[in-house]
Amino acid sequence: MAKLLIVEDEADIRELISFNLEMSGFEVEKARDGEEGLALAKNGNFDLVILDLMLPGMDGLKVCSALRKNPDTASTPVIMLTARSQDDDVVDGLESGADDYITKPFSPKILIARVKAALRRSESSGVGQEAGDSSRISIHDIVIDTARHETFAGGSPVDLSATEFSILRFLAKNPGWVFSRNQIIDSVKGEDYPVTARSVDVQILGIRKKLGEYGNVIETVRGIGYKMKGE
Repeated sequence: MAKLLIVEDEADIRELISFNLEMSGFEVEKARDGEEGLALAKNGNFDLVILDLMLPGMDGLKVCSALRKNPDTASTPVIMLTARSQDDDVVDGLESGADDYITKPFSPKILIARVKAALRRSESSGVGQEAGDSSRISIHDIVIDTARHETFAGGSPVDLSATEFSILRFLAKNPGWVFSRNQIIDSVKGEDYPVTARSVDVQILGIRKKLGEYGNVIETVRGIGYKMKGE
């Protein structure tokens, strides 16, 4: 049974989410603000966090960033749930490390479907393998260990979110091939996943920054998308 954390300050919404998740077989804990949510997340060994953006005190962006900086929670999937729906808000959420972004009002069925999808992606990233797939990819002095969900560049660890890890792994498995933003979304999220092309750009930018001097191995192909440099 997957263990989920809900961080939501509105009691009615918090209980609605909790009820539907528990009815779907999940174990649930709840927090009313960012500070409480962060403390629980660091000590609770959760499989996924559902995080409101607009929280009293420490907001959701700060909570998400803190989770990503902590080695114990860096790879925990985070679904941001908020009333803010502008592109800039979505981009801010993804830049802070969120793996998904759902706007209010929302359908509980869709939320549950997205939770299950995020858990599947996290599990496949951690265990790693399609048939015949290697759990360790080495290219341009970058090592991607799927089994341990670890990335190293020049021997130094790189802290990637689950989505960033999946994108880097996908590109590294196919060096020299050019992929459109939609192809990248489909490969790491599944078809018809509601992520904008702009958010793919944000994820790629984040990966490049975290790779540092090795970030230039991911090339932009104008008018098409992105590729990993061939070996």
